[in-house]
Amino acid sequence: MRMWQVERRKRTRHLIELGGLVVKAGIVELTGDDRATILGAFIWIAEKLQTEDGGHARGVWTKLGKMAFEADSPADAHNKSLRQHAGT
Repeated sequence: MRMWQVERRKRTRHLIELGGLVVKAGIVELTGDDRATILGAFIWIAEKLQTEDGGHARGVWTKLGKMAFEADSPADAHNKSLRQHAGT
């Protein structure tokens, strides 16, 4: 296989995995698959990461993401997060 084919497959796999994260987070269902809304949310995230509070936001989002990977569904991770913040 040629190098460009290997690189193309790696890029394709990476993009598919990123799309899977959008689905796993429930964003597709919550937005009705509205691509403009999804892109707008990503732009908002990128802008947030560039602010003074970006490091804190990244930490919160990383924690929630790790919990979601460990949970069966995004709703489980969200409920777990709510329980932790409530101290139960």
